[in-house]
Amino acid sequence: MSNPFGNMGNMLKQAQQLQSQMKKMQEELEHKTVEASSGGGMVTVKVNGRQEVLSVIIDPEIIKQNDIEMLQSLVMAAINEALKQSQTVAQNEIGKLTGGLNLPGLL
Repeated sequence: MSNPFGNMGNMLKQAQQLQSQMKKMQEELEHKTVEASSGGGMVTVKVNGRQEVLSVIIDPEIIKQNDIEMLQSLVMAAINEALKQSQTVAQNEIGKLTGGLNLPGLL
């Protein structure tokens, strides 16, 4: 007769390994960066794999135009694109860890 608790112990061990791998992956994502720009490079944003904005660079020429609404739009567009790219990087890393399974709540 097989031990029903043996499978439970095995599952617990696998869950702990997955948790450890997830923690390592999240630490690695902090060091992966993506960059996006808008307005032909007038605004450039760098984001890490944890969706944290690391830098925003604004070309001084756009300031001279004195068009605050355009500047705001360019900043927003660059940030949104950088976050989108960052999420793709994170999803790809999670896919490697989970074998392509979509497990909600892992990000």
